This record gives sequence, structure tokens and C-alpha cells, in this order.
Amino acid sequence: MAVADTGRFRDAALQLGVSQPSLSEQISDAEAQLGVTLIERARTGAVLTPAGVEVVRRARIVLTQVEDLKTVARQVTGDLAGRYRLGTLPTIGPYLLPSAVRELHQLYPDLRLGVREERTIDLDEKLNDGRLDMVISTAEDHLNSESMQLFDEQLYVCTASDDPIGGGNGALKISALKGREVLSLGYGHRLSTVVQKLAEAAGAHVSTEYEGTSLDAIRQMAGMGAGVAIVPSLYAVMEASKDPHQIVRPIDHPLARRRISLVWRAGSPLEQNIQKLGLVFRDVAADLLDQGTKTRKGKT
Repeated sequence: MAVADTGRFRDAALQLGVSQPSLSEQISDAEAQLGVTLIERARTGAVLTPAGVEVVRRARIVLTQVEDLKTVARQVTGDLAGRYRLGTLPTIGPYLLPSAVRELHQLYPDLRLGVREERTIDLDEKLNDGRLDMVISTAEDHLNSESMQLFDEQLYVCTASDDPIGGGNGALKISALKGREVLSLGYGHRLSTVVQKLAEAAGAHVSTEYEGTSLDAIRQMAGMGAGVAIVPSLYAVMEASKDPHQIVRPIDHPLARRRISLVWRAGSPLEQNIQKLGLVFRDVAADLLDQGTKTRKGKT
């Protein structure tokens, strides 16, 4: 699995904390026992054979079940303990998790949370193949999974301070976006799909010249007059509103919302504990959004 993930024996050995010759020998032993070649050694790196792809897929399932077994055994104590693997949208994680992790550590000191930020399509792949136990995402993007709602997130516009949109307070009508250039994240991010639908309804167009790799990037481009950035509420109230040179306003339209959920595999033995984590995420998100909204109203 390590070789498959890194694509190189050297990087896999570093990740596992073993020597490269030792790793090569172990894989050779596995190939000898199975009677097939799993990995081709090429100049460009390690390439999985068709048999190797299938073995790695099944290995992920086996190791996920081993981790599930360990966690179920710990549940006898009644406490949340052990290692859980959480995936999150990059538009959510950096703004929700710092506060949530502090709260979780106080409540469950023996809990270890491994976090990965990924695009929606990558989160779904890793959830399904067992590399993640749960994801913070939009439930409709993860079929055949279970979920619990964490919060509804409103979308905001972010523009340069001299932009015509800035001439007012309160929520922005969607008609104000007509004919405007809208900045969004690139392909694979759920937010880009939501922004595209919103732009179509407003008579605006999503920029084809610039696709941001982060919310900070599109906000900075908007600050330079390159267009109107569309950002989610957690980012808006915690980051964008701090910039005195930019205008940040909520959008008043049903399409300018998305529902954020905690999602896990159907039938997961970790479901009960995942739901406990979800309650913490939900409470922390509510507090952050409430505090951010009060701060914005105070500045207004």
C-alpha cells in the first residue's frame, strides 16, 4: 500500500521507517508467496501490475477491518479512543477543525484523529476503499453512505472595497451579480459546482482564465479587481472579514447555500462513535458561525 500511494520504493520506505532493501525484500517475499508480480520496477518509479492493483485494493479493506476491530475492542471502556481517519473539504477543515480538535481532546484525551484535506472526488474514493473512516463533505456526493447534518453554510461574495457591490449593507441580491466575472475553485471541488449553478441563475459567468487552488487565492484575486470571489460562510466570517480592504456580504438566494455533513460508510462498526464526533463538530461549527456573524454585525 505504501508503494502504491507514493509511487516509489524510496518514499515508501521513508514513510514506513524501514530501509529500502528491507522493503524490497518483503515485497519480493509477498510476490513469491502469491506467485504473481505485484510491482514493476521502472525508471519513473514503481508501477502496479493488474494483479498488484487488485491486491492493494483488498489489502486496504483488510487493514481497515483490522483498525475497526481494534476500535470496537476499545469501545468496551465506553470512551472514544484510538485512531480515527478523517477526510475534509479544504474549504471547511482549516476553519472548523482547529477549534473542534481542541474540544475533542478535552472530551476524549485518548482519541487520535488523523486528518486529510482532499477534493470531493478524492474524499469519496478514499472513503469507499477504506483509507478514511469518515469525511466532512456534502452528503449528496457520497452515495451508499450514511451521514448526519452538521450545518447549513451560506455563500458570500468577496470583492475589492471599491467594487460597486460594496455600496450597501446586508445580504446581496443575486441580480447584483449579473454580467460579472465570478472566481471559483478548480475542477473536483464541490464548491465549484455550486458556484457554477449560482452564476448561471444570476446571469454571471465563471472565470475561465483563473481557477483558484484555495479560498485565499480567489479572495486575493478579487481584491485586485479580477472579479467577484464566492466563498463559504466559515471562511467568510473567520478569514475574509478580517481584511479591511475587501467587502464581504452574504448572498440572498436559495442556491447560495450548501449542506455540510459528516459521512461514513454504510454498516461501519464505528458508526456510534462517529456520531459522537459529529455532535462535537456540529456544536463547534454553530459557535464559530454565531461568533463570526456577531463580529461582522459589530463592524457594520
